[in-house]
Amino acid sequence: MIKILFVCHGNICRSPMAEFVMKDLVKKKGIEEQFYIASAATSTEEIGNPIYPPARRKLAQVGIRTDGKTARQMTRQDYDKFDYLIGMEDVNVRNMLRITGGDPDGKISRLLDYTGRPGNIADPWYTGNFDDTYDDVLKGCESLIEYLKKEGKII
Repeated sequence: MIKILFVCHGNICRSPMAEFVMKDLVKKKGIEEQFYIASAATSTEEIGNPIYPPARRKLAQVGIRTDGKTARQMTRQDYDKFDYLIGMEDVNVRNMLRITGGDPDGKISRLLDYTGRPGNIADPWYTGNFDDTYDDVLKGCESLIEYLKKEGKII
């Protein structure tokens, strides 16, 4: 089983979008039993809060439900539990490295690193542009699945 943890600052916009987009994609491909997918925050600011309403609405527009998701903070133990710890931007990665104490196994990356356009996914909390964030998250998740196929990790 491939265990993926998506991470952003508060776990109310980008990382839950990635979590639920990825769950939707693998379900549609009939490979969901090969995955355990979750998301978390690097900060404590939003712990226990639900997905930010505009993010939830954007996912609902494309038929993806997010019922029951609340923000949680990433822990040091997540490094051992997950195969891939995927941040949305450089700041997330820096904070993930602080939380984990390093990345000796090369598990930490950014989501867009799996695409032909590596970079940061803008935080819609600040930009207000949930459409662009969704598009980047979708491209990143699709590319991650292709990467895992090429690596022979999924059938």
